[in-house]
Amino acid sequence: MRLLRLPEVQKATALSRSSVYRLMNAGTFPASIQLSAKSIAWVEEEVQNWIQQRIAERDSSSTSM
Repeated sequence: MRLLRLPEVQKATALSRSSVYRLMNAGTFPASIQLSAKSIAWVEEEVQNWIQQRIAERDSSSTSM
């Protein structure tokens, strides 16, 4: 299992910092893990699954047209 810091999450998702936190607060993005008092990370597999879900949503909506 690999943990991703915010810059890696941003690169993988093409989201801004504020978008990551906004989606996380809305419950539509994987929650972060507290590593220390000032350090958080995300589970890589959860972020990759979130990306795959976006792709699946795109594909299912384009086939239903």
